[in-house]
Order: sequence, then structure tokens, then C-alpha cells
Amino acid sequence: MSRFGDELIESLADAFAHASSDKSGVRVRTVKVPDVRAIRRALHMSQQEFAATYRIPLPTLKGWEQGRRHPDAPAAAYLQAIAKRPHEISAALAPEPT
Repeated sequence: MSRFGDELIESLADAFAHASSDKSGVRVRTVKVPDVRAIRRALHMSQQEFAATYRIPLPTLKGWEQGRRHPDAPAAAYLQAIAKRPHEISAALAPEPT
């Protein structure tokens, strides 16, 4: 077998050993994925209004609501903040008067 093949097998064995080892002491953080549709509906907003107000691309919002995609950790945190403080976040994102 080639040197590359040997190194690949060794790396895979290391990865397997790591994956199957005791995980004590390792912090694992799970992110609660908010129900985007429920948040939007609680605010009585259409998808277009919600996306525009909170500066979320409409296709992204639709993907989340239809379950094709899930928000990553920062987006999930942002959605949770919107659920708790929708008016404050909307005001913070509003354009400054000129």
C-alpha cells in the first residue's frame, strides 16, 4: 500500500478512536431551534413583512419554515431574541431618520 494509503488508514483509526472514546469533560452545547413560523405568526406578520423587518432573506425564512433548512446557532439566538423583544429589535434595525 502507498504511504498515503497508510496515513489515511491511520487517520481514520484515530478518528474512530476519538469518536468512540469517553466524552467526559467535553462540553457539548445543543442549540434549541426556535419555531420560526410560530414566532412570525405571534407577531401577526406575513413572511415578507417578517423578513423585511428583521432583515432575513425571504428564501432563508421560507426554508426554515418549510423545514428544508434549520437556523445555525447565531440565527437561532437572533430568532429567540426576536421572540422575546420583537419591538426593540425592530426599532434597532429601523433606518435612522435623515
